[in-house]
Amino acid sequence: MTKRTALARSYVRLPSAVLGALSGSEIASPKGPVFATAIVAGTMGVKKTSELIPFCHPLPIEGCKITIKMEEDASPPATTKKKKEAGDESRRVVIDCEVSLHHKTGVEMEALTGASVAALTIYDMCKALSHDIVIEETRLVTKTGGKSDYGSATPAASSSTRSGATNTNNTSQPTPKRKARAPSPKA
Repeated sequence: MTKRTALARSYVRLPSAVLGALSGSEIASPKGPVFATAIVAGTMGVKKTSELIPFCHPLPIEGCKITIKMEEDASPPATTKKKKEAGDESRRVVIDCEVSLHHKTGVEMEALTGASVAALTIYDMCKALSHDIVIEETRLVTKTGGKSDYGSATPAASSSTRSGATNTNNTSQPTPKRKARAPSPKA
């Protein structure tokens, strides 16, 4: 058994109608505090992954940390050349879900599920304010332990995107820890 970690990230774009409810670092919706509830829901998603995804094993999760922050400068993707109209602004929420344990299998699916469930919770809690919320992307950022690592060697190094900076480390391919065996000849 080895130490396994995984960091997954989801992005949720919030329109101006939802941003109007932003107070400090939290959104107050008719259902309650959005980000605090999304962190609880994401943690529950991590714990319930084996019940949601076929063939995922129940795992003894040792660590689960979910952080939710507003991205500093996140212009929407350029889909048209129209000028932005007043009140048509939006910002992205960045959800990071980092999961760890000592086991013989990895925790990528748990981290991806946690980030996804947190994103879905934000949508659910804000849909009374607007249906123009977009869950843009959910992806694995890093994975350590097992046969190969993926992404940046340290999850903290990938957090630079939280401040709006571009992280070029997320494009790396898996790095083998040991040489692959040649396939055995078939008789």
